[in-house]
Order: sequence, then structure tokens, then C-alpha cells
Amino acid sequence: MIKHLTPESQNTLLHFYNRIWQEQYFPTLWQQAIIIPLLKPGKDPKNPSNYRPIALTCCICKLLEKMINRRLVYYLEANKYLHPFQSGFRKGRSTIDNLLALETDIRLSFLQRKHLVAIFFDIEKAYDRTWRYGILKDLHDLGLRGNLPIFIKNFLQLRKFRVKVESEFSDFFIQEEGVPQGSVLSVTLFILKINNILKQLPTSVRGYLYVDDLYISCTGTNMNFIQRQLQTAVNNITQWCNSNGFTISTCKTAGVHFCRKRNLHLDPEIKLYGEDIKFVNEIRFLGVIFDKKLSFLPHVKQLRKKCESALNILKVLSTTAWGADRVSMLKIYRATVLSKLDYGCTIYGSARKSVLQKLDPVHHTALRLCSGAFRTSPVKSLYVECYEPALELKRQMLSLHYYFKIQSNSNHPFHDFKLRPFLLRLQDARKSFIPVFFTRVHDILSDLNLLYLHVTPHPKTNFPPWGIPVVQFLNPFKTFIKSDTADIVYQQIFIEHRQEYNDFIAIYTDGSKSADHVSFAVVFPNTTLSFKLHSSCSVFTAEIAAVLLALEQISDFLERKFIIYTDSLSVLSL
Repeated sequence: MIKHLTPESQNTLLHFYNRIWQEQYFPTLWQQAIIIPLLKPGKDPKNPSNYRPIALTCCICKLLEKMINRRLVYYLEANKYLHPFQSGFRKGRSTIDNLLALETDIRLSFLQRKHLVAIFFDIEKAYDRTWRYGILKDLHDLGLRGNLPIFIKNFLQLRKFRVKVESEFSDFFIQEEGVPQGSVLSVTLFILKINNILKQLPTSVRGYLYVDDLYISCTGTNMNFIQRQLQTAVNNITQWCNSNGFTISTCKTAGVHFCRKRNLHLDPEIKLYGEDIKFVNEIRFLGVIFDKKLSFLPHVKQLRKKCESALNILKVLSTTAWGADRVSMLKIYRATVLSKLDYGCTIYGSARKSVLQKLDPVHHTALRLCSGAFRTSPVKSLYVECYEPALELKRQMLSLHYYFKIQSNSNHPFHDFKLRPFLLRLQDARKSFIPVFFTRVHDILSDLNLLYLHVTPHPKTNFPPWGIPVVQFLNPFKTFIKSDTADIVYQQIFIEHRQEYNDFIAIYTDGSKSADHVSFAVVFPNTTLSFKLHSSCSVFTAEIAAVLLALEQISDFLERKFIIYTDSLSVLSL
């Protein structure tokens, strides 16, 4: 609805936002929320704690929050205030970063025949118990003054909510602590508050955060050393939590002792609030189950069970009498089953082939249901018929995508990851050990003859959110249908367009892709520049590279006027 406002209404709304910002006033109705309780799967509906509260707040307020959140995030990222090992809700980061960090540390500890002990913390009601004045103090310590911290102060105070069940509403209750649920700003404010928890760790202990999902780990050959270091880290974390209003759950916090040694050795004894932290053989972390041998067998078994349950939807829809068509079936499969198989496959894909093959029947059964093929149909024909690769190829493709994502982000903690020479020699000598992610990707790139492919990092923009230049483009042909319009009409429109902009210097760009090469060209009034790209690049890459080159060439002539012509609407629509 807001997107379809007229320009006059948008200006009125902007004026309203500016008054709120400048007059340091926050509307009372925006401080109210409606809570919709949703029962957690498989839980007792009679227990109120088994419901997940979903907060509904004002959309007009959320839009303003989004604008202010972009400014706050820009300030935090530009000044590098956020810890590099905090991956939650940051641009270019994901849960896979934390999973990769854990898997890499475990693989390297196995390679060196060491122990790795990891502790996974659960913070009780982290959002609801966040210390509000602690957030304001952190903002002040970061040097933020003026309207931004005052807006956040007004945003956090006097929050009210009421519960809605069907058509009935409860009375209003005051939210005395924590950040508001369902708010755009809440995640950033929470990340800011919990940011310093990773600074409490000893140098020998590593820690990673995804919003409030925290784990720490320590590697070594001496279990007494590991126990002392982790106990120090736990004590520091609990002390910090006590000072900042957080509470760690003793019953949900657990540890795992990752080790491949066969001789008898006890798990370390580490205490949290005077109670021993329980050590388990496997743990679910960010959706992936890590077992102490890192075989990923428990994860694959549970994943197959979940996917087989989801296949029942396809079985119902594949009936010949009234079932869905192939295109719809494939879309449903990709959304309900394949998405589960894809998540975390860059990590659990390091398991042995005998383990990963347990997932293939799920994939093949789904493709048969979608295509209507017989059970005796060859598997390879299913791949061709449904335009779906084998799971092994899909895992390799997603691993490459994730690797290039890391390499294109110069701020990523794994951007410059390299194994030390002695670890490389050790990895070559011990072939029975599964290599780390980057070695696995190296082997894939080597097979594809892409080993020395240069990855260009994302350009760092120096424009703050309030100063981003608006890029506009003209499309005088948008009202015409190509199949119904003669070429002479397009030519006449273009001639009229050039006459209207005759004081602009014209630059033409184009990109092309054939079976064995990809190239692009930029035509200037006095010269033509053409370049060849790697054959694996897409035509979109060629088109956007041509536009980028044109912009680079004219950037030194700001006093002159240029107009760039391209036939790629996808480039202009970015």
C-alpha cells in the first residue's frame, strides 16, 4: 500500500517522518503491539510457554525504523564496531559462516590429532531481557549524539502490548524490559548490546555469534589445559551477562567433545553457575547436527526423515485424476524438500559418500513423482527431464557459490583464509582425513580448470544511506510490444530521442555469449573498447561489465554530459 502512494502522499509522509525526527517525538500508538500466539510444533497447547509470540506493529512505523536502521548499521559497519565473528543479520553474512567456522576448527583438530571442546550457550529470553539502558549507554560510548539516540530512547520506552486470540483481545500490558518483538530496529540494537560478549574470551578460546546463538571452542592436546581455558571463558561470559542483564540457561547449555582418539579419555568438567555443563554426543546448531566424530550421519538420517515426510505432499498432488502439472510439482518440490537438502550442504557435504548417498533416494523419488516417470526409469533421464542435477553436483555448485561469496567480500573473516604450510603437508600426508572446506573447493576448481580465476571483490561504497545518488534511466520503448511493432517505429523513436538529447555524448554498450567465449564492447564517439571474459561468465555479467567500463571511462569528465545506451533491461533494473 505504501509503495503505491502518489508522489504528493509520499512527500507528506516524508514531512511527517522529518517532524518526528527533528522534534524528537514518538507517536504513542506506535508503541503498541498486538501479540498473536502460535503453538510450537508438537507441543502441549495447554502450556502457555509452548507458544511463540508473533508481534504485529504499525507498518508506517516500520518504514521509519527501516530508514533509521540503515543509518545505524552504516555507522556501525563503517567504523567497524561490530565484532567480525558476529554473523547475524549483516550484509553478506549468514548462518553458514558460523557452521563453516566450527567445521573448519574440528577438521583441523582431527588432522593434528587434537581434542576440540565446544560449548553451545542458550541465553534465556534474550530479546525480552535485553537491558535498554545498556543499549543507550553503548550508543553513547560509540560517540552517537543528537536525534538518533533520542529516537531510540523514545522508541524503547513505554512499550505496550495486548494478546489477540481469534477475535478476542486482552488488556494492555507494559513491556518493562527488552527490545520490542517484530521490530526492524530490535535486531540491530540487540546485536549492538551483545557485541562485547566475544571480547571476554581468552586468546586460546574462539567464539562465534549468530545474533544470540553463541558457541566457544578450544583446541589442544592436553585436556587439563582445555578445561582451564574454557572455565575461564565461561566465568568471564557469566560475569559479563550478570553486568548486562542476560541470563544463560543451565539446562539448555551443552558441550561436545570432538575427538577421533580411541583411547579412554574423560570429558572436561566445566561449571556454569555452579552446575556442571552436560556433554552430549551430538548437538543441533543453527539447523545442522554435529556429532562428536563429525560424520554427519545423525544429521543426514534426520534430514532424510524430514524430507520423506514432506514428500507426502507430492504423493497427494501427483494423482493422475486431479493432480498438479509438472511445473507446479517441481516448484513445490524445490520449496518444500530441496530447500531442506540444500541448507547447510556446503558443510554436511563433507561427509563420506556412503553417508550422503542416503539422501539420493529422496531426490529420485521426488523427481519421479514430479515427472510421472516409472520406477524403472534411469536416474540420469530424470535429471534431464526435470532440469535438476544430481545432489552431488548441486552440493558442489552451492559450495562454489558460497566460496565466491566469501572471496567477493573483503570484510568476511574467511576472506584471506589460508592453511599454514605444515598443515598443507599434513593434509597431503593423511589422505584418510577429510579436508577442510577450502581444500575441497580447491579440488572442485581444479577439476573445472578455474583454479586461477580472479574474484573481484564488491566495491566499497562511500555513500551513506542519506547521500546515495539516485540513478535514473529512460525507456522510450516500454509502451510497445516487440512482436507487434515494426523496426521502423523503433528507429523513428530513437532518432527523436537523440534529437532531444543532442547535447549528450552517446556511448553504446553490449555483451554477448556464445558456446566457447564471452565478451563485451563499449562504443565511444572516437573509439571502441572490447574485452573477452572467462567462458564461465553469463551474458548478464558481460552486459553489466560493459556498463561499468563506460562509467569508469567517463568518471574523469564530470563537466561533460554523457548518455549510455544498453539493451539489457535487467542491468538497469538492479
